[in-house]
Formats: sequence, structure tokens, C-alpha cells
Amino acid sequence: MALKDRIQQALKEALKQQHTTELSTLRLLLSEIKNAEIAAQKPADDERVMEVIAREAKRRRESIDAFRRGNREDLVVQEEAELAILMTYLPEQMTRDQIVEVARQVVDEVGARGPGDKGRVMSQLMPRLKGKADGKAVSDVVDELLAAI
Repeated sequence: MALKDRIQQALKEALKQQHTTELSTLRLLLSEIKNAEIAAQKPADDERVMEVIAREAKRRRESIDAFRRGNREDLVVQEEAELAILMTYLPEQMTRDQIVEVARQVVDEVGARGPGDKGRVMSQLMPRLKGKADGKAVSDVVDELLAAI
């Protein structure tokens, strides 16, 4: 079953069960998928749907950080609930150790010699980790590895 179809089925189930948080999150997600389809002028495949989900998850993480800084725990709880729903549709996220392992391989392959080579490393690394790791976490790991060279 296509990912978009799974999301639509989950929306119907959330509607039946009256899970308001899940319902609003999935409605927003399907709206974003529809916007992506309109922008591309073709139906979204699973890869494109994953990109939309990852982008929405990133927005939730950023909102959680902002709300924590603003001492708005009520909004943090809401955003965390939405993030948890979105994460069920993404592949299992890599641990920091797994990211470090792959990043070291890419640093060796590219022959990086310091922080100035970050762009070359990231351009090779991100396609390998697409959807499996948060870009900020990957960037932080690459910064640390290149600083140690």
C-alpha cells in the first residue's frame, strides 16, 4: 500500500475513534502532500511523501525548541504529540553512533582535511541518510569529525 494511502486510512480511523490530535495532524499532512503534488504537477510518490513528512517533523522539532525557550509547556506537549504521529510514517531514525560511522566513511572517501571540506562531505552524506537522520544531527556530527582532523 502506498504511503499516502496509509495516511488516508489512518485519517479515516482517527475520525472514527475521535482522536483529535491525530486527526488534525493527518489532515495537515495530507494538505501538505496535496500542495507538493500541485507544485510538481504530478501525483506524489512514496519518496516525495517521505520528504513532506520529514519537513513537517522538522517544523515540529523547531517549534518544540522555540516553545521550550518561551516556557510554553502546553504547546510543547501538543507539538510532541504531533511529532510522534509523524514519526510513525518515517523510517526508523539512525542513532548518533550510526551517523558517526557513516560520516567517517564519507570523510575517508572524500579525503576531507578539515572544516573547509564540510560541503563536499555533506553533499555525499545526505543522500545516503535521507529520511533516516535529522539534517541538524548529521551536520553536528560532521562538524565534530572535521574539527578533529
